[in-house]
Amino acid sequence: MNGFRRVLALSGVLAVLAAGGCGKPAGGTADTGLDLTGAVTVDEGLRAQLPQSVRDRGAIRLLTDASYAPMEFFGVDGRTVIGFSPDLATALGRVLGIRVELVVGNFATSLEEMNKGTYDGVFSSMTDSAEREKKADFVDYFSAGVSILVQSGNPAHISKLTDLCGQPVAAEAGTYQEDMFLRAQKTCGDRPMAIESTKTNADALLRLRTGRAVGVLQDFPMASYLVKNSKTSMYFQFASTEQYEPGLFGIAVSKKNTGLRDALCGALNRLIKTGTYGELIKRWDLGDGAVTEATINAWD
Repeated sequence: MNGFRRVLALSGVLAVLAAGGCGKPAGGTADTGLDLTGAVTVDEGLRAQLPQSVRDRGAIRLLTDASYAPMEFFGVDGRTVIGFSPDLATALGRVLGIRVELVVGNFATSLEEMNKGTYDGVFSSMTDSAEREKKADFVDYFSAGVSILVQSGNPAHISKLTDLCGQPVAAEAGTYQEDMFLRAQKTCGDRPMAIESTKTNADALLRLRTGRAVGVLQDFPMASYLVKNSKTSMYFQFASTEQYEPGLFGIAVSKKNTGLRDALCGALNRLIKTGTYGELIKRWDLGDGAVTEATINAWD
């Protein structure tokens, strides 16, 4: 992308292109079709918990990797990030009375960039885990397991993780799925998986679609979307109905930024209580992964 990062401000917030920390308008507003008028109001108590630097800036900047439909992905214009996560980010911003900007960036280095202060957090279907909690706090907002996705017709006859031993597989670098492959690899003996770590999830799916990988791991909501969507269902199918290692997705925030963490958690619980969260879950057909309460660092 020649060093540029796309910054998408959602549901009526200005979209800009950022380079070297500077931005300018990039052609109007992003419209995801989400209408929260009157449905969500500002909670001044939660807004007061935001760090002064964030309030002075007028925006919370969160990195995302827009290759995980239906959670976060590019719309038909190739610029606007749509999905459950952007809609939820917009609703959180309404509760906190501040813009929430999703910045498309490198997932593999996202926590390091956050801790350097480049972003306020990461909102990108990131699984809360013990290892990641060493680097960040997590506001957990969704539950999902991991599924094996294969080519339509399942030509390699994959039904379980051990069937991938001796086979080429692909996963986005730095993801929970890559770590799962590396751990499963230890059971393969003298028939190791040929694991390709790709730059994005879309790259991993392309490897599968073109036969350069026989399987990829996807969080269940993403896998289900790909299998059901009319544009992708001819390419992909589930290897089986099994979901591995169910866990929680969380918004990652620096451990030093407890004010932002607690404000986001409080805002999410308000959205759950008022039903807005449930409406967004329903909108994106994600009922199986809904949580009843926002939690912090609840991976176990």
